[in-house]
Amino acid sequence: MNYDRSAVMRAVKSRGTGPERAVCALLRPIAPGYRLHRADLPGKPDVAYGRRKLAIFVHGCFWHGHDCARGARMPKTNVAYWQAKIARNRARDAKTLAAYSTMGWRALVVYECELKDKTALAARLAVALAGGHGAL
Repeated sequence: MNYDRSAVMRAVKSRGTGPERAVCALLRPIAPGYRLHRADLPGKPDVAYGRRKLAIFVHGCFWHGHDCARGARMPKTNVAYWQAKIARNRARDAKTLAAYSTMGWRALVVYECELKDKTALAARLAVALAGGHGAL
């Protein structure tokens, strides 16, 4: 067993991550009053606006199989495990987003690579918050 890999995996957080905090910092001046990790909503969205019926998910590119350079990179060891893991994550994400659609909510997915251009991301968030088509 590779204990180094186990230590790294244990250190991976699901809440309060750097990308999540960065998105919240962009949202605060646009529209404060969000809630974090609402357990009563499918997938426990990272950020939720109840009155606006908008759920925002902040996804890590690797973990959710994004099509950017970081998301396409696959570990060199145990490749079959990682491919299956990421495929399960993507299937779960699709199911969660479909649940929001049936509930009459909008869902927005922000990938960590989008944080490189904070101006564009802030504009996308503002459009989504205004009820526009910035959400999926």
